[in-house]
Amino acid sequence: MWIISTLQESPVLFFPSVAIVGAIVGSFLNVVIVRLPGVLERSWKQQCRDLLGLASDGDTPPQPGLARPGSHCPQCKHPIRPVHNIPILSYLWLRGRCARCGKSIDLRYPVVETLAAILALAVGWRYGLSWQLAGGLAFAWSFLAMSAIDIEHRLLPDNIVLPLLWAGLMVNSFGLYTDVYSALYGAVAGYVSLWLVFQVFRLLTGKEGMGYGDFKLFACIGAWLGWQDLPLVILLAAFCGAFVGIAMILLKQRDRSQPIPFGPFLCAAGFVAMIWGPQITAAYLQFA
Repeated sequence: MWIISTLQESPVLFFPSVAIVGAIVGSFLNVVIVRLPGVLERSWKQQCRDLLGLASDGDTPPQPGLARPGSHCPQCKHPIRPVHNIPILSYLWLRGRCARCGKSIDLRYPVVETLAAILALAVGWRYGLSWQLAGGLAFAWSFLAMSAIDIEHRLLPDNIVLPLLWAGLMVNSFGLYTDVYSALYGAVAGYVSLWLVFQVFRLLTGKEGMGYGDFKLFACIGAWLGWQDLPLVILLAAFCGAFVGIAMILLKQRDRSQPIPFGPFLCAAGFVAMIWGPQITAAYLQFA
């Protein structure tokens, strides 16, 4: 198609197009971040009722899903007009306030949209217009949504982690990022390694140092990048997590005993490994 050939030959068109698509997807990611935890909680409650043989509450009004209702102000519930729902630009134009009630809009919305655009630019710079670009965008945007949910709810949804894990094995069956055996062993090694750390930590301290979602997430990273990148990812994640944790304790923004979600650090380290992993490894080996 002429559009694909034009984008391949013109970085001036390619990178802005990737950034615009990233911002648009970021707008949808905001919906996922806000609504998915509630959808899962209602589903779990319904499963508990079914298991216990309890009747459903028929008087409960319809709850929002991922597709319906449309975007609306969380304060006044007024539907947001399309002109007021343009990623990033509408927030700046409205000065961060609802056009109807004037209440402030959470800064998270433009931040997620901006981050989604930046991640898209990084993946586009790394892979160009290719199948690797498509997979890398799915990888990066999924990690962005999971990070935001984990920060707010201490939850890494299986609805995102598990399909992404299987997708990593599938794309690498075609050798998109690594060979299929490295992907398979990476998924196994990712899960088992953190599971072992979890068990040893619990035996020594009597506490749970991380959640089972972290095991699945690390397995997902192994499925996409292969077992070879797992040491880099866990070292980066552990270093960044320790740095942020110590900084927050010193600034007295967090109690020493209060846990910090590890998922966002794994997500960030996994993305860094996808984009700059070979360069970081080569630089370390040369330095060593």
